[in-house]
Amino acid sequence: MAISNNSSTAVTSISLTRPSLPLRGRSFRALVLAPETPLGDWFSHLDALVQRSPTLFSERAVILDVSGLAKDSPRGDPTRPEAAEPAEADEPETAATPDIAGLVDELKQRGIRIMGVEKAEPAWLGPALPPLLSGGRPAEMAAPADAPAEAAPKPEAPKAPEPRKPNSLVLETPLRSGQSVYHPEGDVTVMGSVASGAEILAGGSIHVYGALRGRAIAGAGGNPRARICCRKFEPELIGIDGLFRTADTTDPKLRKKAVQVWLEGETLRMAALD
Repeated sequence: MAISNNSSTAVTSISLTRPSLPLRGRSFRALVLAPETPLGDWFSHLDALVQRSPTLFSERAVILDVSGLAKDSPRGDPTRPEAAEPAEADEPETAATPDIAGLVDELKQRGIRIMGVEKAEPAWLGPALPPLLSGGRPAEMAAPADAPAEAAPKPEAPKAPEPRKPNSLVLETPLRSGQSVYHPEGDVTVMGSVASGAEILAGGSIHVYGALRGRAIAGAGGNPRARICCRKFEPELIGIDGLFRTADTTDPKLRKKAVQVWLEGETLRMAALD
């Protein structure tokens, strides 16, 4: 019996595909700390601010802007560790390297964790330090509606602005510590209180029918006519159209009273409603 070896064997190819890794973008609002020399005085002001507003940096992204330390860092500055050893007479005058690691450590001891460093040379940062960030810019503030237009050779007749539809946000429950509300298109009304550590950012006005103990920023989109009104005035920070005040810069006579806050020119005004 003959045995044929002409039989064919089917080979199955198995291809293993690695699952895709989704990457998503996120945008966060961050606070920026910009230390200045002498650092001892700067840290004294920072400690006083944290003591008055303990939750100001709680659960907030914080960026360290070191541009103020990079300008003409002279030898012999007592706030810099590089000045411990005097330079030789024939050594050329050069700018000292800021002690970013020491600065980050000092802030960490105060409960402030830095997520990134701005305006630093790459050589200043080691592998254990926060990453170097670039492209950051302040929050854009739209020009007021009554701002004068740029001169043009033949200006056209102004058109009547289209009326904006009312877009108010009403919160039926109190705002707890750690909660943040951002409503850029209109007013925000809180039927209860705003706890310490909570935050409201509104494009329009802010109305709090209870105690205001957290942070309230009205006119965040460039609205100088916005106001802040509350039944019990105990804020950590208030602001309208880019102008801010912390708790220590408010009139102590207004504490725990019904108060309204408005912008008059370049000054934040506050008055009791009673």
